[in-house]
Amino acid sequence: EYVDLKKGQLVEKVEKTDNGFKIKTKKGDKFETKSILVATGSNRRRLPVKGADELEHKGLTYCATCDGPLFSDKDVAVIGGGNSALESAAQLAAYAKSVTIVHRRDEFRGDPVTVQALEKDPKINFLLNVDITEILGDKFVSGFKYKDKESDEEKEMSVEGIFVEIGAVPANSFIADIVDLDDDKTIKIDPWTQRTSQNGVWAAGDVTNVKYHQNNIAAGDAVKALEDIYIWLKQN
Repeated sequence: EYVDLKKGQLVEKVEKTDNGFKIKTKKGDKFETKSILVATGSNRRRLPVKGADELEHKGLTYCATCDGPLFSDKDVAVIGGGNSALESAAQLAAYAKSVTIVHRRDEFRGDPVTVQALEKDPKINFLLNVDITEILGDKFVSGFKYKDKESDEEKEMSVEGIFVEIGAVPANSFIADIVDLDDDKTIKIDPWTQRTSQNGVWAAGDVTNVKYHQNNIAAGDAVKALEDIYIWLKQN
């Protein structure tokens, strides 16, 4: 009676109007509303090399928090050089036999303090200034091929698990014109209320500039936003 679900609709554009907002979908439908909660999440950047798609969920994964315990006492690799990769490596060190961080540059983009802490962990190794060229394995990951940028030599490394942490793309292009974005293109929000820079628009989850990205955190932020939207609608 109070909730009208529009299934199978992909929002292409949100425009500001005098009375609120106009939402346009890919099917050509248009909706008008006074308030919006953006909870569209983000899409992991895929590893664009041979074998990556075929071996996803077969030893190659995009979530260390979700799948880390499955690789207890195994040799694993983390691909990436930002804070997400470094933090994933630290998490995995609690389970894995060894963790090798593989990065395409010779320096990390993540926090130096985190790098220094990882360098002291005997379980963690570093493979820098290389390009991954292929993920190896038949029914399950067995390793990967990489090219050393200095020597131009192609080599192989054996691992039983690969965790890809090369960033994520927030799914917010449809509303990016009317809200403020952070440097990584996530939506800036007030963590107290989940409000964005645009009056009448809230956001929650991985599409926002929060520090941690987990389903339970996103769900809690959405509930917080709904509480604030309810109060805002009563006042407006």
